[in-house]
Parts: sequence; C-alpha cells; structure tokens
Amino acid sequence: MFDTTRVVLAAAVTAAVTSLVCPAFATAAEPHYKEYVALGDSWSADATFSQITDEFAPGGCVQSARNYPKQVAAALSVPVFRDATCGSAVTANMTAPQGVSDGVNAPQFDRLTPTTDLVTLGIGGNDAGLSATAFSCLTIDPAATPCKDAQVTPDGDRMSAAIETAAGRIRDAISGIRQRAPHARILLLDYLQGVSGGSCFPRIPISDGDAIWLGDKLFEIHGMLARIAAESGVDFVDTYTGSVGHDACQPPDVRWVEGLIPYSSHPAGPAVPMHPTQLGADYQTRRVLEILGA
Repeated sequence: MFDTTRVVLAAAVTAAVTSLVCPAFATAAEPHYKEYVALGDSWSADATFSQITDEFAPGGCVQSARNYPKQVAAALSVPVFRDATCGSAVTANMTAPQGVSDGVNAPQFDRLTPTTDLVTLGIGGNDAGLSATAFSCLTIDPAATPCKDAQVTPDGDRMSAAIETAAGRIRDAISGIRQRAPHARILLLDYLQGVSGGSCFPRIPISDGDAIWLGDKLFEIHGMLARIAAESGVDFVDTYTGSVGHDACQPPDVRWVEGLIPYSSHPAGPAVPMHPTQLGADYQTRRVLEILGA
C-alpha cells in the first residue's frame, strides 16, 4: 500500500520548488526579441498596389500591410517594431533620405537604436541595376536579346561587374548596422527566383536568350549575398533555392513573383510587376522564422 500522506506532501513540495525555480511557467513568456527594425528595398517592402500602408513609411514606398517584416514582427510578438523598407531603395538610402511620390522616406538607419536586437536587410538588386535591366529585356521579337546585347561586351558582363560593386556596398551597410545597433542579430535576405531557365513568351515578352541570362544574374546575386553574409558573420536567409519553380511564368496559384500584367490574385487587385506576390511574401516570412528558430 502507498503512504498517501507522503505522496501528497512530496507533490506539494515539488510544486512549490518548481514555482520558485521556474516562475516563467506561471506567466506568459517574454518576447525573445524586443526591438526589430526591417531595412531594404521593394522586395522587402513586398511592394503592392492593393494593400499599401503608410504606417511606417510614406505610401510612395508601397509597403505592403502584409509584407514579411510585419508578419515576422507579429509572429514574434515584438514590442517595438519599425519597418523602413521602401520601393526603389539602394544602399545609399541607408544613410540618405529617399524621395518618393508623396514625400520622403527618412534614412533607413534612422530607425536603428543601440537597443535594437533584430534587423532584417534585403538590399542590392537596385544597386546592381537589376530591376531596370529586366524591363529593358522586353521585346516583340522572340529571338532578340536586347539585354545581353547591351550588357555583355568584349570586356565582360556589365551586370556581373555591377553585382560585385554592390557587394562592397552591402558589406558597408552591414558594418553601419553594427555601429548603430551593436547587439542586434542581423539577417541578410536574398531574392526569390523571379525568372527561371527560360521564358514564357509572349505572356512575358522576354526571349529565351535574355530570360536565361537574367536568371543567371539573379543566381549571381543570390551567390554574392550568401558570400557577403558568410564574410560578415550575419545570418543568410536563402529564399532563392526554395522558390525554384515559383517564378513569374507559373500559374497564379503557383508563382511567388508577379509577371508583367499589373493584376494579382494573391491578393486580388492591382500588382507591381516583377515583385513578390502575397504567396512570395508568406514564403519569405517562413524562411526568416525558420532561421530564427521560431
């Protein structure tokens, strides 16, 4: 037979000790991160025309109300959150203001403080001129290669050179974050695979030759960002690899990057061509949270 008195007393003592040693069990756990700042360009703003918010930046930055920074902040229950991301931003806009259609987005580093403990950074595509170049690839001739013709010269590939120039600027941006937020965990994001190994002409009027070249440049940027993250000792968030097969040529329920038609079904409404759909933003969110172990 068990001595029930001893069992009850032992249970009571165990409960008392547990409450003294592990008081967190009695209350809600505190957020792991207390001050999160999101920095970056339109692929971090998850630029949209259908769900723009000016809560953190001018409407001209076309920040989505459901971009990955806002989703991450909500998932982590971060008490202090600032979203500095802005369409068309370059690394210079980390320290210099950026004029947009309805005002000015302050230098993105202005949102950083010595108590910032989490930073996401998605930048570099505009420094390399990738977005502008992508639109210059448009053609009515499926055999033409206007991008390659303009960018690939006897002296080399101008876009590849621009990507390497951007690498130094991103390295400097990471150093700038560390100076202003010395205790922050920094995550560097790459870009989704917007273009695959071929075209879907004429739905997106870019020839196979230019589509392959453009896809190669996206892969170069992915590799460059991975290298800079490793060299700088920050976390790299690889969204490129998992997005293979979700490029702009895919059906609406599959693609994570919009095509050229400025209308999206995710969410339904006006879209920014060649930018993440909501499905793409949701994937960016999942990857960030995976890296954070959340």
